[in-house]
Amino acid sequence: MTAAAVPDVTPPPALRITEIFLSLQGECVEAGWPTVFVRLTGCPLRCRYCDTAYAFHGGRRLALDAVLAEVASFGTRRVCVTGGEPLAQPAIHDLLRRLADEGYAVLLETSGALPVRDVDPRVVRVVDFKTPGSGEEGRNDYTNVAALRPADQVKIVVTDRADYLWALDLVRRHRLDTRATVWLSPAWGELEPRVLAEWILEDHAPVRLQIQLHKILWGTEPGR
Repeated sequence: MTAAAVPDVTPPPALRITEIFLSLQGECVEAGWPTVFVRLTGCPLRCRYCDTAYAFHGGRRLALDAVLAEVASFGTRRVCVTGGEPLAQPAIHDLLRRLADEGYAVLLETSGALPVRDVDPRVVRVVDFKTPGSGEEGRNDYTNVAALRPADQVKIVVTDRADYLWALDLVRRHRLDTRATVWLSPAWGELEPRVLAEWILEDHAPVRLQIQLHKILWGTEPGR
């Protein structure tokens, strides 16, 4: 007698999502473009200046099909997957792959604390290396430097002069500017953008200044 086949009861991949919303991309090369943001829940880091602490807990568990349907409902072809820390959820790679398969231009924002090497190569990785001023410098995974590609971007949030000098040393020591576009961003409410701009000009630093467009428009309002 042949044993009856055991049905596959493995649940489909799912992610815990804090919010999915339409806004203008506020950072990096894509700044200004209407973009759908998929903000995942949870983060192993606790940066001192974090402006999305509301994404540390809670959220709703959504199957990938539901996430893709919600993204499609906004009618734009640019998607930014962010957090929290997206790479902390294993199913993120399935989501990124499916978004790319469906023709979206996909941006992944990650803290730099988890490896990016397995991210779908069609996805642009924005790696946010943490300075001493963040309180999480020790979490940086510097193996990510070798994984950077010309299409990728590096973001470093600067809180003060010491952070700036640390960032400049990091860029020069690892020649980050030859691997990807490097952005220095003043910590919101802690460092005046013009001060950081003057430092960059004085040192002829091989970086670009970034000011968060969404913060100028909407402040720290969630979902914007």
